[in-house]
Amino acid sequence: MHRFYKTISVILHPLVVPTIGVILYFLIVPNTYDSNQKLALLGLIFVTTYLVPTLILILFKKLKLINTFKTQNIEERKIPVALMVVVFYLLANTIASKTNMLDISLLFYATSAALTFIYLCFAYQLKLSIHLLSLGISTSFFILLGFIYSYSFPTVVMINILLAGFVANARLHLKAHTAKEVYLGFLVGFIAPFAVYSFL
Repeated sequence: MHRFYKTISVILHPLVVPTIGVILYFLIVPNTYDSNQKLALLGLIFVTTYLVPTLILILFKKLKLINTFKTQNIEERKIPVALMVVVFYLLANTIASKTNMLDISLLFYATSAALTFIYLCFAYQLKLSIHLLSLGISTSFFILLGFIYSYSFPTVVMINILLAGFVANARLHLKAHTAKEVYLGFLVGFIAPFAVYSFL
């Protein structure tokens, strides 16, 4: 069972969820983007949200700034999270200024804002779950799109909620977080897209 929970945590890692979310967006949300635009954006997102963070973690491990890739304590998380706040913000800015894909830019502005909140919580010794944060963002992003387009995506929302439940159980079983950190992580992620949309 322990291995099963570890597998869930890896498959639904926060570095993977943004790319999955954008693929789902292209598949189910009505849009006029051609295949070249979609592939170019997916490539940019995959490099920015998966490859760059992975390389950063490898570098930090070599420099002994972190002990493991899991960044289990708050001190080890501070610099990676701060860097990701900047990376996601720059990605959102790039998408907003270079394309007309404003929905996608909203997703990454929301992620940057949510990670900023995560960073601020470090001062209170709270290590909110970034796994649940990413699934909270994904859940509310598709709910928000339903409001914007007057077309609901119940299946995607329900699957997101179910996956969040599985991942929350896994993170608690692995003792990676407390129950408060898991629930708050999802809540912060869930609120972020709506909060950012109200300001844009």
